[in-house]
Amino acid sequence: MNPRRFVLLDRDGTIIVERHYLSDPAGVELLPGAARGLRRMRELGLGLVVITNQSAIGRGYFNEARLDQIHARLCKLLREEQVSLDGIYYCPHRPEDRCECRKPESALPSRAARELDFNPAESLVIGDKECDIELGKRLGATTFLVLTGYGRETAAHQRVRPDFVVAGLEEAASEIEYLLQQRS
Repeated sequence: MNPRRFVLLDRDGTIIVERHYLSDPAGVELLPGAARGLRRMRELGLGLVVITNQSAIGRGYFNEARLDQIHARLCKLLREEQVSLDGIYYCPHRPEDRCECRKPESALPSRAARELDFNPAESLVIGDKECDIELGKRLGATTFLVLTGYGRETAAHQRVRPDFVVAGLEEAASEIEYLLQQRS
């Protein structure tokens, strides 16, 4: 296994502004501090992978070609901030399809781990929803709930227990840096 650790990130409400079934690439907008946080994670030697549920495809709201355009826009905005992603993995299914790739199921992180050669249990999972934290727990990973997107609502329900609750990706990067220093 690659000794490099990876951060598994939710997309909507974590990296970009939450938009109900985002279907227009022009609507992709980085959250304040997201690029700085991701850049800091890169500087720490971490890999960056997006794991996202995109049921709008299964619901017929738009197709995978449109999703590719949305992700191309995301990558362009990140490149402009000197940030690159190692991969974007998405589930196109509806919740009622009960597939193995929809978060909190682990098929997407397992696929990313095989393709990028890392141990999912050593990863850091960051997201704004219960399913993100549950995914991290299932992997045995360290979990971060961001208070962006649906994060405040998720924190208020207290149905999941993330390892860390942070304002956003900048604070997550600071906590990760501290954790990595403690382990070395």
